Amino acid sequence: MPPTASTALRAGAHAGDSHHHMALPRVPLIGMALLVAATVLVVFIVRVSGLDVSSASRAPVVAERVLHFEDRSDGGVAVMDGAPAAGAPALLQVIAPGSNGFLRGTLRALVRERRLAGVGPEQPFHLAAHADGRLTLFDPATARRVDLESFGPTNAAVFAQLLPSARPSAAPR
Repeated sequence: MPPTASTALRAGAHAGDSHHHMALPRVPLIGMALLVAATVLVVFIVRVSGLDVSSASRAPVVAERVLHFEDRSDGGVAVMDGAPAAGAPALLQVIAPGSNGFLRGTLRALVRERRLAGVGPEQPFHLAAHADGRLTLFDPATARRVDLESFGPTNAAVFAQLLPSARPSAAPR
């Protein structure tokens, strides 16, 4: 019986397979392995040496405020002074429902971490402006710090206005 076209194609495909196997280039593989090894080594050295590579500001605090944030029944957010002179929390501002998405989103993330840690809203947040222009919101309940200037001057200014000496021209860079 003569070979059919499909038999010839199959036979040809098997015969040509040996030509399709190519050796992997060694130089790029060695380079990638060295890059991975160097990265692991650098991370190990930083961890073991205790070097602080965080972007947290070390500049002195020039203005700060302790804040409580409370959800209101109308969907707004009440911003309360957490350490008022008179003793009772003082209302600083009410964020209207549906406005100020950056403030709401930042607080939502911090409150979520509190819930995961089993911590309630009792402990206030700490807002601080540093001499180098950085603005941070710190949650002592979870030790989470948000560098607000990282989100741009417009978003940082939302929090800067909550500081006791807030001035429009003093918005962080």
